[in-house]
Amino acid sequence: QLQASGGGLVQAGGSLRLSCTASGHTLSSYAVAWFRQAPGKQREFVAGIRWTGSPTYYADSVNGRLTISRDNIKNTNYLQMNDLKPEDTAVYYCALGPRLVNYRTWYYQDHMYDYWGQGTLVTVSS
Repeated sequence: QLQASGGGLVQAGGSLRLSCTASGHTLSSYAVAWFRQAPGKQREFVAGIRWTGSPTYYADSVNGRLTISRDNIKNTNYLQMNDLKPEDTAVYYCALGPRLVNYRTWYYQDHMYDYWGQGTLVTVSS
């Protein structure tokens, strides 16, 4: 079971750190990604990390502002979100994907991820 947490209300320019914890899964055995879905919009890729811990991938819209990382001891994946913008408002989901080669070719495809957690809402006010 996956659980995303850490969302909340923040002003534009502020920061949040989202956490993805897992029970029954060792996160370092999976590709882990964050997706988000804003009201009325399709779910979109935000950030991903290969099971080896690198490389990491980001959507162009968040590159340089968001950082994905993991703590193997805590079995937790993080999404550090800085310089948040109103357009970052969405429900954020973490997802686990398989250890397939060529992660660089599919990291952004949500259908490749097998396990999804309940999302956490991030609201950025202007």
